[in-house]
Amino acid sequence: MGYSGARGGLEAILAAEDLVRRARDHAAAPWAPTEQITARFRLAVDRVMGEAGLHHEDTSAAALRQAEGDPLEASHLVRAHRSRLPRLAVSEPVDPDEMVVLRRIVPAFREPDGPQLLGRTTDYTGRLLEQPSGPPAPAPKPDTEVRERTEEQRRPGRFLDLLRKLDLVVDHRRVDDPEPVDITRTPARPPAERSAALASMARAETGALVALWYRSILGPDGDIHEVTLGEVRHGRLPLRVRHPHTGNPVCVGRFRVTEAEAIEDLDGADEDRSRFDVGYGLCFGHNERKAIAMANLDVANRRFGRTGPLEQLLLLTTDGLDSGGFLEHLKLPHYVTFRSMVERKQAMRAAAEAAEGPRVAEPAGQECR
Repeated sequence: MGYSGARGGLEAILAAEDLVRRARDHAAAPWAPTEQITARFRLAVDRVMGEAGLHHEDTSAAALRQAEGDPLEASHLVRAHRSRLPRLAVSEPVDPDEMVVLRRIVPAFREPDGPQLLGRTTDYTGRLLEQPSGPPAPAPKPDTEVRERTEEQRRPGRFLDLLRKLDLVVDHRRVDDPEPVDITRTPARPPAERSAALASMARAETGALVALWYRSILGPDGDIHEVTLGEVRHGRLPLRVRHPHTGNPVCVGRFRVTEAEAIEDLDGADEDRSRFDVGYGLCFGHNERKAIAMANLDVANRRFGRTGPLEQLLLLTTDGLDSGGFLEHLKLPHYVTFRSMVERKQAMRAAAEAAEGPRVAEPAGQECR
């Protein structure tokens, strides 16, 4: 509402908002239902769910429709909606090994424990624009993909477990079980617990996180440091809460996540060079870019975060709503601020001219030396 102080400001704001609604509600194309958005733009919907921190496909699809396809604005809408929802219960901790795997690849090992499940991916196809022709094929049932595999195939062992058996990985598992930091109620500030850094990355803007990851692996000469991806998974996890009367955990649904484990070659002077370090990433929906970048940055933050700016960048600059909100506010009126800057410049120029004194005119026909 920064324009309300100007002449006609409130009327201009209302008119601008009306233009948005009229263009959106009275477009030539019909209003797309949330089911169609979820089915046709599932990766965009999943990205909004992750960056907003709320796993609900219909809500994210409705926000993406209202935001006219802008993922950042859609995430903003969902977070605002989320802030008004009551906290009816707190879910129980879930073991990622309970995941019913829909997609699983192990780039670091040819024959891992369990199958390689390519699932839905375009990683191996050419980027050619397809022109739709004819009526669309009927959509498959949601659980068809799950029924094609056995229970054992859908719950394969972890590549990390193999590294542990070979004693090739640093074990960071803790004996205690500290309560994770809730960044929705307590802002994450350095120095922060690992849970706060992981939660911040899980809600970070995907592009910002990927850019920060890419910069972290680039050397001073532009060469890319060796990076190995251990495993990537996409699947469903159970959501459990305690029954208010019996106190027993009850499964109330399932939610989709993407999980990644990144392997780092230790070469520091004070590090165990006979072992690897492993980073972890997990986020809502199907978003492999974020999970992979998150896993690599988890290792980098553990190794270098406390001695450099990486932790501060992770916690303070990757949230899309924070950084995008600051950028968006630049479009609001800054008349008074800029006028004061102009007056300071003019005062500095006047003071400099007064200190120099009046200039003496040179005689005609002589050059200034």
